[in-house]
Amino acid sequence: MSDTITIVTASGAGPRGRRRGAAAPRRAAGRHQARYGYIFVAGYTLFLLAFGIIPTLYAVYLAFTKGGQFAGIDNFVKIFNDYRFLPAVGHVALYVVFWLISLLVLVTLLALVVHAVRVRWLSSASRFLFYIPGAIAGASSVLLWLFVLDPTVSPVSGLLQAMGFEKLVNVVAVENLPVIFTVIAFWAGAGGWIVIMFGALNNVPVEVMEAARIDGAGAVKTAWYIQLPMLAKWISYMGIMSLAAGTQLFVEPKVLAQATKNVVPEDYSLNQLAYLYAFRQGDFSGSAAISLLLLVVALGLSTVFIFRGRLFESD
Repeated sequence: MSDTITIVTASGAGPRGRRRGAAAPRRAAGRHQARYGYIFVAGYTLFLLAFGIIPTLYAVYLAFTKGGQFAGIDNFVKIFNDYRFLPAVGHVALYVVFWLISLLVLVTLLALVVHAVRVRWLSSASRFLFYIPGAIAGASSVLLWLFVLDPTVSPVSGLLQAMGFEKLVNVVAVENLPVIFTVIAFWAGAGGWIVIMFGALNNVPVEVMEAARIDGAGAVKTAWYIQLPMLAKWISYMGIMSLAAGTQLFVEPKVLAQATKNVVPEDYSLNQLAYLYAFRQGDFSGSAAISLLLLVVALGLSTVFIFRGRLFESD
């Protein structure tokens, strides 16, 4: 009897043997998955090092040196004393405020509306139409808007003239630029975020939505108390990415400056000012100092979105 038991146990037919036999394939599968994961991450890591971390470290080096010698905070003092710096900060800050508010509010609202549409073809068509402008490159998008904003040729010339604008230079006056850049950026970038938010809404458990309907919650209460809290991390992620893009304002004022013969100043944004430092004045240290300040501010504001949106907290 004992010999029989020993043979059965050794062959792996007992409970302990089955557990050991089942664990081995799982461990092997886990190792294979980890290996493939490392392979996929390796490519991204190389690009991150080449175009992210190494250039950032080089910018830090340039920002604190001058002619190869340590300069302390001299480069930062110099850009703070530049008469163009504070106006550029104000321009970018005002644009980022308009851009983030419009994006966070309108994109979330439009995503909720599109998700609430029960006609499948209408919902799909809406998402497609929202997404189309995002396929147009940044410079091409600005050129298209040059045509739209010119009252002499614009398809909405009647509206522009009713607002008191007779020429393109009147429309793109400096005080109007934060709103204009917000409209251009929203038109080009909102569609992609609407699609992302729509996908996030599809992940809200069906049981939760059905429970809300059974309890008599209407569309507004369901959105406010259920969908929006579950979208918090996605909204936070959208805020971080849009903040990073907004602080890098360059293409739109650059193209408008060339099209209007500098009615839009060449030093309107901080990125433009950094460009002038580097390629007009040959001062790469000053340019790096501006870039480093932008990075620090963007990281600080992104931290607020991360903690307020509980981005890295597990559900």
